[in-house]
Amino acid sequence: MTALIESIETIVGPNGILTGDDVSARSDSWPPMGGCKALAIVRPASTEEVSAVLQLCHDQGQAVVTHGGLTGLVRGAIAGPDEIALSLERMNRLEPVDTVNRTVAVQAGVPLQKVQEAAESEGLLFPLDLGARGTATVGGNIATNAGGNGVIRYGMMREQLLGVEAVLADGTVISSLKNVIKNNTGYDLKQLFVGSEGTLGIVTRAVLRLRPAPRSTNTALVAIDAFGKLADFLKNMDSSLGGTLSAFEVMWNDFYSLIIGDGQKHGEPIDTSHPFYVLLEATGGDTDADPLRFENALQKAFENELISDAVIAQSRQQRDELWAIRDDVEGLAKSLFPPMTFDISLSIPDMDGYVIEVREKLAKIWPGYRMVTFGHLGDGNIHLGVGVGSLDPESVHAVEQIVYGALAPRQGIISAEHGIGTEKLPYLRYSRSEAEVGLMRTIKNAMDPKNILNPGRVLPQRRRDTS
Repeated sequence: MTALIESIETIVGPNGILTGDDVSARSDSWPPMGGCKALAIVRPASTEEVSAVLQLCHDQGQAVVTHGGLTGLVRGAIAGPDEIALSLERMNRLEPVDTVNRTVAVQAGVPLQKVQEAAESEGLLFPLDLGARGTATVGGNIATNAGGNGVIRYGMMREQLLGVEAVLADGTVISSLKNVIKNNTGYDLKQLFVGSEGTLGIVTRAVLRLRPAPRSTNTALVAIDAFGKLADFLKNMDSSLGGTLSAFEVMWNDFYSLIIGDGQKHGEPIDTSHPFYVLLEATGGDTDADPLRFENALQKAFENELISDAVIAQSRQQRDELWAIRDDVEGLAKSLFPPMTFDISLSIPDMDGYVIEVREKLAKIWPGYRMVTFGHLGDGNIHLGVGVGSLDPESVHAVEQIVYGALAPRQGIISAEHGIGTEKLPYLRYSRSEAEVGLMRTIKNAMDPKNILNPGRVLPQRRRDTS
């Protein structure tokens, strides 16, 4: 194995590879759960270096686990002692924004926030947004088909992607860095890599689609006193705002009360006595008319008794303060420590009964459990945070059985935007048929016949061909 590491070092240089204590000093999960155990961490600086490294690993049947921003929540980046971690952290170049075509080309290691800032500096918008924006990378966003806060209007990562450059398991480079929206020339190959979690190839560069920056942004936090009113409120706001609604984030009382706490960190914009809270945002092009339309829509909701309280942000700072409540995942993890996180989709009418059932079943086994619920209700996606005081395998399995078992009869989805990784593998059958899994395996076998790319992620493990 030393010979393999030495060969890789000749490709990436001494600064491009970490071994020994430099590996174990790093974490490869969030929240951190100990040091990385990989044989080595390889840090290529170009597509050419990625290609050469993968060709070498393919020839020797060496398993490779990809590392992006390491903000994933399904244990997909945790490398074993016989696996090499390939980090794209040095591939962080962002090319100048093309303001005419409204695109930007980036390397896969660029953090999401850097793309947002580059677009904003040119009067444009990159609409993908999530709490880990400062750390999550473009390559990771593509590999997991990230969703986030703006899906209701702009869609998930695949809708922001015009072209990719990716390296296959044997080192072959597939370069299709197109900067046009319309391209109907056969199979849309870039979509093979979206949501594949690095199992079919490693994305090294991408062309991203940008949108016009909104001239107006109107944000409010509202309180709602019954779940049945949430869907009506969403429908009314979407209609009243004429398609400008860009975020509709729901927080159950358990989440809101936990994050607000004693009010020292976030204040208390609305008291904690309500069952549900919605953070909604509309972005438009008329700085005079949009705020008035936003206020009128909320006033109409009051009159129709859909909402019981509301706070409208009067400045950028106030907007950021409201969003900080929804994005406080660190506070959430600390309060639930050790936390278990779940990311599911199901029909809006089924959500209330589902959450109630999960709570009741958890309470029977762990009377002192904690659970919070929040998420992107506008696109049918909610998140659960559960704390039962332990992450021992027996407890984790029991909680998963409750959370996913309650989904199955409701035809819910076990992963809305975080992916499968290794954590959700046992429950893939809850959301995918045998025929679908079989087709996915056929694609995997064709593109990675030796099973060296992120083996045991997304699909159940199969023997690696080291010949």
